[in-house]
Amino acid sequence: MRIAFGVAYSGTAYEGWQSQLSGNTVQDKLESALARFAAQPVRVMCAGRTDAGVHALMQVVHFDTGLQRDMSSWLRGVNAFLPPDIAVQWVREVPEDFHCRAGAVARRYAYVLLESPVRPSVEAGRVGWTYRPLSEAAMREAASHLIGKHDFSSFRAAQCQAKSPVKTLTTISLSPRSGRDSKYWRFEFEADAFLHHMIRNIMGCLVSVGQGKQSPQWMAEVLAARSRNAAAPTFSPSGLYFLGPVYDKRWGLPDRTAAYDWLP
Repeated sequence: MRIAFGVAYSGTAYEGWQSQLSGNTVQDKLESALARFAAQPVRVMCAGRTDAGVHALMQVVHFDTGLQRDMSSWLRGVNAFLPPDIAVQWVREVPEDFHCRAGAVARRYAYVLLESPVRPSVEAGRVGWTYRPLSEAAMREAASHLIGKHDFSSFRAAQCQAKSPVKTLTTISLSPRSGRDSKYWRFEFEADAFLHHMIRNIMGCLVSVGQGKQSPQWMAEVLAARSRNAAAPTFSPSGLYFLGPVYDKRWGLPDRTAAYDWLP
């Protein structure tokens, strides 16, 4: 049978999602836990690979197995063998034609940014940081230039393996939450798919605009240039969270996990 997991993890300690010779990736840890529970090797497919230091609130994976266990046993059993910063959030048996990557109609990310004169401490590794004040109006105007179907080559990492740089970005939202001495910004992104480092490169540009280093119109110029050299440096992975894929409702899969309630 085919089984789907929703998995949440902190990426701070890992070299990204995809398996490496070091064994220190989220995929390596999950497959090791599955092998111990199932007493046989298990290979998983994921909905969206994340880079080193990037987190996930609902990574979706699937795998095929002949092992017959109830879904609650898969949940408790695999979690018993996972490190504390990785946890399966839900388990579902799915039809054989379900594919966690190819079946996703969209993907969602959030970026949490701390605006403060002092660098993060307890939030280290979990938020990006800027010490200069940001203009909400300027960032909103800059973000509006990116909505729609575009060639996002200017925001694409050199090592990106996507067949096409053309993606449809449907949402960029931002919301500030002010404290006494600092402010947290939450940016949310939704698109049919994302290029490698696309969000972190967009964030670098948004922060440059928010700090007044560039005008909001500059974002349109960067997009039109179709050149990575036109954009700002890649922003930190620390505040980036994979919120998960979006699927057709016919699959009956959850669209969120309990981890969503923790994120600012």
